[in-house]
Amino acid sequence: MPVKVSEDWLNACSGCEISILNIGDPLLDLLPQLEFVHMTALVDHKFFGQLGDQTALTLPEATVAIVTGGVRNEEQKHVLEEMRKRAKILIALGSCAAYGGVPAQANMWKNEDIFETVFRKSITTEPAADPKDPNVPPWTPTCMAVDEMVKVDITIPGCPPHPDWIADALTAVLEGKTAWALPERSVCDTCPVIREKKSGGGAIKRVLENLDFNPEEGLDKMRCINEQGFFCMGPVTLAGCAGKTGVPRCIQARTPCRGCFGPIRKGAKPMVDMMGALTSVGLDPKTLVDRRAIMNRYIGGHKNLAPLPARPPR
Repeated sequence: MPVKVSEDWLNACSGCEISILNIGDPLLDLLPQLEFVHMTALVDHKFFGQLGDQTALTLPEATVAIVTGGVRNEEQKHVLEEMRKRAKILIALGSCAAYGGVPAQANMWKNEDIFETVFRKSITTEPAADPKDPNVPPWTPTCMAVDEMVKVDITIPGCPPHPDWIADALTAVLEGKTAWALPERSVCDTCPVIREKKSGGGAIKRVLENLDFNPEEGLDKMRCINEQGFFCMGPVTLAGCAGKTGVPRCIQARTPCRGCFGPIRKGAKPMVDMMGALTSVGLDPKTLVDRRAIMNRYIGGHKNLAPLPARPPR
């Protein structure tokens, strides 16, 4: 009997769903063993019955539930809780589900301050009251990762996650395993660039400038991006963005790691660790523009980002 799979997106962009499709040929081997019983982005299966005649969510039972996106409103919270109830194994797919993702940058402000900016202070919008339509789900207090709401069995990070790991995790489930995880290695562990453990100056350069490299030469001839004076999250980011090929995707493109795979291990604080990594090569973390947001770009959930207390008047 095929393993039943239910999949849905919450506060997401559909990039993770595209990664599922991008598994390619290995997906053809997996499909006979899987039965997708619900997948909003790709399968016509409705929330309230196929005719819309039900008054409660009618999500089907499944062995595996795959959830993409974090939780930003009460409807998404309800969908997530119902998927968890109806599945034996829950997979958080992508960095929004794993850590809150880019949308969790909003956690730096209170909801009322965001609404004030969007609906009253935006120069492209006529000032208006907050929407009061009962069909618009209210926001949750913060933008949360999936495991802040329910138990997660398997986490596949990435923005987007690499198809190799989606296929690998599904294969593990088909083999009867209920756990799967990437090895705890950093992007630097898989990066072939030259390291001298020092930089040329204290101030961090903005990426408006070009890195120093010869496009005719391999990556093993290019110097470490942090040591060139640019900000690269490689030292504190989990390796795996390039799938089983190894070399990090951003580094292949001669650009700094953005940190999309999140921390190397659960509970780590990349911002704290990154400050130390920058200092160790002679760079001044205080010169990084908007450093709190940049160092927590994909991991604003789990209270990594929150409104700062108001400064006392001088």
